[in-house]
Amino acid sequence: MAISATQVKELRDKTGAGFMDCKSALAEVDGDIDKAVTILRTRGQARAAKRSGRSTSQGLVASYIHMGGQVGVLVEVGCESDFVARTDEFQQLVREIAMHIAAANPLYATREAVPAEDLDREKAIFRAQFEASNKPPQVVDKIVEGKVNSYYQQVVLLDQPSIRDPKTSVGALVTAAIAKMGENITIPRFARFKIGDAAN
Repeated sequence: MAISATQVKELRDKTGAGFMDCKSALAEVDGDIDKAVTILRTRGQARAAKRSGRSTSQGLVASYIHMGGQVGVLVEVGCESDFVARTDEFQQLVREIAMHIAAANPLYATREAVPAEDLDREKAIFRAQFEASNKPPQVVDKIVEGKVNSYYQQVVLLDQPSIRDPKTSVGALVTAAIAKMGENITIPRFARFKIGDAAN
């Protein structure tokens, strides 16, 4: 099946992948856009996993002020080279992350950053909700695991649904950027300030 330039453009707009990668993925699935998106995301995740251990000593610190000066964000986004840090694509990603933090108010950058005592407290609350349910322990464990994942989606930046596309997590956006830019990308830290919060 011949793949048209229109199909390739549509897939590029959805995934941000390169022209040849899009054309190849579409050819594999006879032009099915949704299947091609899945192929490209899977490949992107594999590429990102290979790069995950690389040092990210370059990058940007960016600020974002929202709501007439009522909310402000500082975020550090790391990459491997100064070259990538200066690209429009990287800077756009950093701005999008800063805007997301302003809107969604995550508490931690990654799951690993969640204090163990906070996680233990949440798990204890979830378990207590099912103490009198007579459900088997393994069922309760599965329910608690699901609730912990929901907790992560509320408080962890990388787990939160993107404000731009709620079907995609911030972590998935970063993974796609890693695959596209060819470098590891991390978010080591951020700070969000809101007028009046310090007084509470």
